[in-house]
Amino acid sequence: MRDKAILEMKNICKSFPGVLALQGVDFTLCESEIHALMGENGAGKSTLIKVLTGVYGKDEGQIYLRGIDKAVAIRSPQDAQNLGISTVYQEITLCPNLSVAENMYIGRSKNIYQNWKKMNEDAGRILESLDIQAQPTQQLASCSIAVQQMVAIARAVDMDCKVLILDEPTSSLDEQEVEKLFKLMRNLKERGVGIIFVTHFLDQVYEVCDKITVLRDGKLVGEYEIKDLPRVQLVSKMLGKDLDNLSDVQGEQRVYNKDDKSVPVFETEQLYSNAGIKPFNFNIHKGEVNGFTGLLGSGRSECVRAIFGADRVLGGTVKKNGSHVKITKPIDAMKSGIGYLPEDRKRDGIVGDLSVRDNIILALQVMKGFFKPFTKAEANQFADEYIKLLGIKTASADTPIKSLSGGNQQKVILARWLLTHPEYLILDEPTRGIDVGTKVDIQKLVLKLASEGMSITFISSETDEMLRTCSRLIVMRDRKVVGELSGEELTQNMIMSTIAGGEKA
Repeated sequence: MRDKAILEMKNICKSFPGVLALQGVDFTLCESEIHALMGENGAGKSTLIKVLTGVYGKDEGQIYLRGIDKAVAIRSPQDAQNLGISTVYQEITLCPNLSVAENMYIGRSKNIYQNWKKMNEDAGRILESLDIQAQPTQQLASCSIAVQQMVAIARAVDMDCKVLILDEPTSSLDEQEVEKLFKLMRNLKERGVGIIFVTHFLDQVYEVCDKITVLRDGKLVGEYEIKDLPRVQLVSKMLGKDLDNLSDVQGEQRVYNKDDKSVPVFETEQLYSNAGIKPFNFNIHKGEVNGFTGLLGSGRSECVRAIFGADRVLGGTVKKNGSHVKITKPIDAMKSGIGYLPEDRKRDGIVGDLSVRDNIILALQVMKGFFKPFTKAEANQFADEYIKLLGIKTASADTPIKSLSGGNQQKVILARWLLTHPEYLILDEPTRGIDVGTKVDIQKLVLKLASEGMSITFISSETDEMLRTCSRLIVMRDRKVVGELSGEELTQNMIMSTIAGGEKA
């Protein structure tokens, strides 16, 4: 093993049916090191962590830990814990109805509850040594999310963990709570603990980490000292674009005019929600296609969810054609002329057991009211019209939507919203996971709808697609708007440098 290395993963391979999730990945963690594991959605971060913690078995490769002469076998999370590997997840996995001390010791000893006084005293010493502001006897549910995560970390530290994995620990925290967590991480670093930090927040990586390992498409891109990897280069490595050899894509979209004085179809002012996005301003004009861009987790989806009322709005205003409208839930947005195709079609879009016909008419039926159902003839007419219009491949309108391919499911959800004739249509990852032919069909449809006067916000992880489709891009980083690009600024270079914080390659 390398000097000071406490963990080495070598040539790790893992596959699932039809997917090579990890292809010969190496990863090394040293003592007293905070090491960021970075990559976009599907890069392999979660799979690598699950192999390390025994959730998944690896197909090939070896895992070495300091002090053990041969490769270790980690077949379960209990094996990982016994070897000194602990994980704290974004979602708290403790018991909120128990006390802080009980959560720190539950499951570790059959006799732990025989001496409550000693348990509370031991817990108190650990909490004090780590400067965690919690009392051993208080109910965990009464603590903030940040303190609950710190209690989970304290539990791991008391179990003599050598490797601590923090999986998106800051996604639910405010800035002050993040600082407290970073203070604790630095404290553990000084004690010799190696920390693997999985996050999408670039600013946090450069604030607290020593090294970065980047994965992309299940492969290792490289390991870098934080000082040797400028943010713009990190972004390019995560996205797989060479900044020196980018080809700009010329779109057919309507040219955005910065001096357009017409009243926007929709606009927001200082809008924010309980999803943690910073207050943002936004507007869209008739016939415009614009988009939110940024790395996964940057807040692009949360912005459109706030506009649609899918997340609870905490502040700000929304105007339609210059007049204030109140949107606190999706039905308000729908009645104001907004349609929304969500990022996760299986969870938030389709109703799997319903037919293609019922999925198509669903939004319009909600707006009409379920006590005023469409006749069978009306429903068939709507379904047949949009199945033909969008080229949906289905045996019949009666086919359960779950039987369709991903691309055809997406077309059904598009049909659902087009049937409501929205003035403003939000498309969040409309082409994710579908074949190239269907992607092109959807992009052409977006441009056609815009040419007919519909306003569309288009979000995609593929920047090429955004450049082909959008005339203006709102750039997100760490859940706040950091820039806006249009005209000649619409290049991959400008997008990535803006995401990275204005740094040039």
